[in-house]
This record gives sequence, structure tokens and C-alpha cells, in this order.
Amino acid sequence: MSKTILIFYIVVIFISLNVFGQQKVFDGNPDTAFEVARELAFNKHRKQAQDSLLFILTKYPNYHDIRAFLASTYSWDSNYKKARKEFMYVLNKDPQRKTTWIAAINNELWSESPFKALELTTLALKHFPNNEEILLLKAKAQQNGKNPEDALATVEQVILLNPSNQKALDYKNSLINALSFNTIGLRAAVDLYSEVFDPMQLHTLKYSRQTKYGSLIAKVNFSRRFQENGMQFELDLYPKIANGLYAYLNVGFANTFLFPDFRYGAELYKSLPKSFEISAGFRALKYTSTTTIYTGSIGWYTGNSYWAFRTYITPNDNGISKSGTLNYRKYRKDADNYFSVAFGMGYSPEIDRFNFGGNENVIINLQSQNLNSGYYFSSKNNKNLWGSRFEIIHQEITFDPGNYFWIYSFVVSWEVKFR
Repeated sequence: MSKTILIFYIVVIFISLNVFGQQKVFDGNPDTAFEVARELAFNKHRKQAQDSLLFILTKYPNYHDIRAFLASTYSWDSNYKKARKEFMYVLNKDPQRKTTWIAAINNELWSESPFKALELTTLALKHFPNNEEILLLKAKAQQNGKNPEDALATVEQVILLNPSNQKALDYKNSLINALSFNTIGLRAAVDLYSEVFDPMQLHTLKYSRQTKYGSLIAKVNFSRRFQENGMQFELDLYPKIANGLYAYLNVGFANTFLFPDFRYGAELYKSLPKSFEISAGFRALKYTSTTTIYTGSIGWYTGNSYWAFRTYITPNDNGISKSGTLNYRKYRKDADNYFSVAFGMGYSPEIDRFNFGGNENVIINLQSQNLNSGYYFSSKNNKNLWGSRFEIIHQEITFDPGNYFWIYSFVVSWEVKFR
């Protein structure tokens, strides 16, 4: 409908409403009035459209297409209670309206009432047994009601009915991914130095599990440096404390100078309005003596982008060492698929521990600049996750302060999720 004709119809509706405002019953062509009301609704004149639809229903209360469309407009406006009333009026009169069942179920899902949505799917399937679209809505209601196993069984029922249903196949993959609480991963990194040192290696084998209390990650780190080999064992915990509040806890042990003999740390994360998040905590590394590092961060999610700044502050006898890193991520389809770039200045034995040779008192005030970029992606079924990162570091030499070398770091990673 052209803009000119639409404006004309709007004027006609306004005049009609004023003329018949004193009347209690609509007097006109319901089909024509319904078409105009639809155009109003689809062109951001929802209130006028709803008034028109209600007026038509004074004469034609069982014109179900009109009442169902009125219910849909209420649902679009988040007036879910009003929408529910109109949908149920129609379905009680004519339960063979599949599109109305679907709209009514979606209304409950949008209103975050998954159990009401599940009740409606049960009723709808009595009239439309094995309907694939309604079954997928049932699965969504089950998932939103914290029953993902039941949702998976429902989706598998759809696939049995129609093995080529792509929506069901994609939904099954997403549910399996959501139910894959276990992950095993490998990470390999190599540092190439422009001066003095041979290439250095760090490899990590990790296992993680998601629980209702938070996640835990167990890691075994293997390092090859200075013609020596060494291993470290670490455990990371991310316990949930309250809505929008969680913590990070870390502990690690080693029996080699390539790693701290003992390390531990803790940090608290808090979500803020406007998609911000802040954190504050500390790390402690024990070699011949213990170095305590204080850290904090601020992050911001905006659309598919994430910005974060983290600083490390390390007090020592010669003053305070400070470092900071600004990180940017651009997400694609989910949190496992993104591109990242980061820039940092200053040296910290926490983030640069791979290059840490154990002489913490000497290197605590070293100068350093780094730039890195990474790309992370998943397989089609989201079971396998891959990542790669390249970093360039310009760092002051540990045993020759005032002189620098370049470090070129290459990292690849792989993880697989399973139930």
C-alpha cells in the first residue's frame, strides 16, 4: 500500500471513529476495515489499529481472524495478559486454528511463562498430532522451563517424523551443545626470541566441567625452556554467588624453577547496568619469596562487541610495577566464535609468566609492549572449538636492563565438548 493511500485510510479511520464514537456497534464493511487496521498496525500506528479492531468486534465478535490479529498486536506490545485473553477466546470457539495456537504459545514464551506455553502445546497437539512446528515450540518451552533433556527428546521426535527438518537438526545440535557440560582441550604455544634464547614452549592439557554451582577447570601445564622440562598442576574455579555476581579462584603447584612452587589467587566479578562488568582481585606467586599482584578489570558488552581493560599492580621494595591491557572482541554467532585484538604496556609476572625465569626481584620493573590478535571458531555442530593467536612483544632484557629484544608468540588451541 502506498504512503498516500495509507494516509487516506488513516484519515478515514479517524473520521469513522469520531463519527461513530457515540455508537456502541460498528456499522461498515468488516473486511475493508480489517485490512486498513492491519496496515495501521504494520506501519507503527498500533494503538489506532487496536481501537479499530475492537470497534469492528462490537458487531462481529466471532470474526476470529480479527480477534486473533488483535491478540497478536497486544503480544507485540508486551501486553501478554490481554493477548492471552483474546487468544483463548478464539481457541475456545475454534480449536482447529493452528496459526492461533502457534501465536498463543509464542505469547507465553515471550512473556517468560514456559509452563503455560507447555500447557498450550499439549492442548494444541491434541488437535494437531505430530505437528512439527508445535513440537518445536514444545521443546523450546521445555528448555526454557529448565528441562533441556526433555526438550532434546521432543526435538528427536520431530527428526523421526521428518529427518530433513533443518530447524530441528540445528536445534538438536544447540541442545546437545548446551548439555555438553564437559570439555577436554589442548593448547600449544611457542615463543621465538630475536636475541639470546632458543624457542620456548608451553603446552596445556585441560579438563573443564560446568555445574549448577559454577565451572571448574583442571590443567596440566608442560614447559620446555632453557633446555629444561617442567610441569605445573592448576585448578580454576568460577563459583556462582548470586545473580550477576561470581568469583574466580585459582591454585597451582609445581616442583621446577620453570613455574612458581605455589600460586594462588582470587577475584570477584560483578555485573553492572548498561552491560558493564567490573572485577577486583589478586594473584600470588611463590618462588624463593612470594610476589603478590593486585588486579582489576572493567568490561563492556555492546551489540556483538566486547571491550575490556585489565590492570596488574605489583608492589615491591623499589616501588610499584604497573601494566595494563586493552582487549577488543568481535563476536559472530556465539561466545565461541570471535575475533580479538589486544594491546598492552608494562610487565607483569602474572600475564608474562611464560617468560618468567624465576628471578622476580630483577624483572619486576621491566618495560614491555605487546600487540596480539586471535581468531576463534567452532565446528558446525559446536562440539569442536579451535583457536589461534599471534603476539608480538617488545620487552626489556631480564639480565640487561635498558636493552630490548622481540618475542614472537604463536598459539593454537583445540577443545571438544561432550556430555
